[in-house]
Amino acid sequence: MFVSCSSLTVFTGFALLLKENAEKSLSKFNWLPGRGMMGRSIRIIWLPILLLLLVENGRGVKSALNYLIGLGSYDITGPAADVNMMGYANMDQTASGVHFRLRARAFIVAEPQGKRVVFVNLDACMASQLVTIKVLERLKARYGDLYTENNVAISGIHTHAGPGGYLQYVVYLVTSLGFVRQSFDALVDGIEQSIIQAHGNLRPGSIYVNKGELLDAGVNRSPSAYLNNPAAERSKYKYDVDKDMTLLKFVDDEWGPVGSFNWFATHGTSMSRTNSLISGDNKGAAARFMEDWFDQSNGGSISTDVSKINKIPRRISSIIPLVKDTHHELLELAATFDSSSGKSTIKFTSHPKRVRSALRQSDTPAFVSAFCQTNCGDVSPNVLGAFCLDTGLPCDFNHSTCGGKNELCYGRGPGYPDEFESTRIIGERQFRKAVELFDAASEKLNGKINYRHTFVDFSKLNVTIPKEGRGTNVVKPVLQQWGLPLLLGNAFWRLVRNLLKTPGKEQNVCQHPKPILLDTGEMKQPYDWAPSILPVQILRIGQLVILSVPGEFTTMAGRRLRDAVKTVLTSGDSKEFGSNIHVVIAGLTNTYSQYVTTFEEYQIQRYEGASTLYGPHTLSGYIQEFKKLAAALISGQSVESGPQPPDLLNKQISLLTPVVMDATPRGLNFGDISLDVPKNSTFKRGDNVTVVFWSACPRNDLMTEGTFALVEILKGKDSWLPAYDDDDFCLRFIWSRPAKLSTRSHATIQWIIPQTVASGAYRIRHFGAAKSLLGSIKHFTGASSAFVVA
Repeated sequence: MFVSCSSLTVFTGFALLLKENAEKSLSKFNWLPGRGMMGRSIRIIWLPILLLLLVENGRGVKSALNYLIGLGSYDITGPAADVNMMGYANMDQTASGVHFRLRARAFIVAEPQGKRVVFVNLDACMASQLVTIKVLERLKARYGDLYTENNVAISGIHTHAGPGGYLQYVVYLVTSLGFVRQSFDALVDGIEQSIIQAHGNLRPGSIYVNKGELLDAGVNRSPSAYLNNPAAERSKYKYDVDKDMTLLKFVDDEWGPVGSFNWFATHGTSMSRTNSLISGDNKGAAARFMEDWFDQSNGGSISTDVSKINKIPRRISSIIPLVKDTHHELLELAATFDSSSGKSTIKFTSHPKRVRSALRQSDTPAFVSAFCQTNCGDVSPNVLGAFCLDTGLPCDFNHSTCGGKNELCYGRGPGYPDEFESTRIIGERQFRKAVELFDAASEKLNGKINYRHTFVDFSKLNVTIPKEGRGTNVVKPVLQQWGLPLLLGNAFWRLVRNLLKTPGKEQNVCQHPKPILLDTGEMKQPYDWAPSILPVQILRIGQLVILSVPGEFTTMAGRRLRDAVKTVLTSGDSKEFGSNIHVVIAGLTNTYSQYVTTFEEYQIQRYEGASTLYGPHTLSGYIQEFKKLAAALISGQSVESGPQPPDLLNKQISLLTPVVMDATPRGLNFGDISLDVPKNSTFKRGDNVTVVFWSACPRNDLMTEGTFALVEILKGKDSWLPAYDDDDFCLRFIWSRPAKLSTRSHATIQWIIPQTVASGAYRIRHFGAAKSLLGSIKHFTGASSAFVVA
């Protein structure tokens, strides 16, 4: 139990307790102090020990007070059917299944009787202002003023394979046909639950920081814009993207390592704009790999040689022994298990079947690993480059187009043409680097916990910039505008531009050289089209400083912001920070407002410049406001909260068609097999085992903390144990219906057998929920015939 008291009392009390226990032991042998020569010797021994403890205590009162640390994780997987994916703005990209589940992962760090900070990492495209508002309302109702907008940061990894419809501004809701309440609720619920877990797990512990280069997980996708930055500035850096990964290792005083969070810049676009399966993309995959690695390595007791981590961790190794049966015996055993007819079940039946629940055999919290996003604006994981679909030639260097069209320009990942393989490779590269940094982390975070936060209305912000030569200029406010390259070739957007609002002369001058497509800054009907009031926030944990930014900063924009803040924090007479300070940017945090480029990159009007809403001096505005927060952080001064952003929940419009009912052909049940594995079949590692079930719309039940798909292994003669579920990279749940308005649907479950799988008899199960015409929900399950993996 943690006792709040001065470190002097703790150390002195500890020494006296040792002395008392030693005396009790010595009394058995009649060797108590004061009884002859032995007693005098004991007094002489204890005196310097007490003095040493007191001296050491005086030298490090601050470091003796460990932080309180707590971590949590919860399922945020949204609707896996019918809802448009957030990221690519592709109307045809709607969800139809699950690659692997999405999660909210949170950490809380607190001084025992002081301040605390919360950081939540989402397997989502970005944070949402409305989601943040509603999470904070729930936290206030539960904890009072303990967690507020000031000390809570909610950040997205920028996967482009998650359900959309959860932001509150019009431009981000067009492709999702408006607001999607189910997407929104999944995020708010999951974030709240992850914080509740982290709060409940708060215990004394330490945090270690480490940093290292990862060279092969990102390339600059807009090199022509980057090259427009001053040559002298570019010469300070070895690469045209940031290659550093910064990692935190959380160590509980009693339980040992309990988690890690890291920041590294690469886009969540390993999965393409045609993918329809919910996926955390490369960062979500890396998090899943590292959490499984830790669970499989008996608490992180591993070789320091990362090259020995040859395979993605085998999920079932701790619960499934190697099967010694011969192939013939396995076939005979598997043949006794035919597919089962679909049957009704209760909702929570699927939850105990979760593989990770079966793996956990300890009362300690599950290990939480998050791969967070930073200044990824111009960084692509498609490291082979961008090529034209029609010609196969590289895309135009200056504009990333093919014959003037950006729709034909696609990036190629390292697993090309397999996007799943590219996702795995980029995820595994981040995972391997994180393991290396985790294992070698030795620099301990020490010092204050602090934070500053304010809201800034960028539509009214006066930005002071230096003049050529000397002096300064004050730049007039800029209303947000969408540039033409952003949606080049999209006929719909070009059509609606003048029907909605024609940009005036002042706006065109202010945004130059951007050709304005949408004058969103002046569009207020039916409600705000884009954000203007944005949060800026600094979190401090000892010598680590996190800059929470509500957008996608390019590489050089991020470098300038970090350098500017670091200069403020380490300049003058301030003793708060020495030269050893770690400044990281948490991108896409608390809300979303597109991209942020440097002034020079803006002139080129690549995708990132066209998506910088507030004009060429947007970055200067951010630097100006973050420098104010940094100065206030050092001086101890408070900052004004600023204008509050709107809460537009009650104004939201949704055009997404609800689920009316589900049905199967006459004589069939939900969960019945439509396509089974071949009779008496044997598969080998690397094979794709496919089973098709009669199913129902996944929107009826998101199966939160549950699963739609399950692979089970036979133990003994009749006991089935969970082996893989829809949170595994190797298992895919694919949902389809024969026609858009059809009441019938199928669930196709594909298991790509891992190389590390144990030989044995297996079967595939499906869980779902069907809606009747009267609106009632009935849960069901079904199972395939058994088969052998040899």
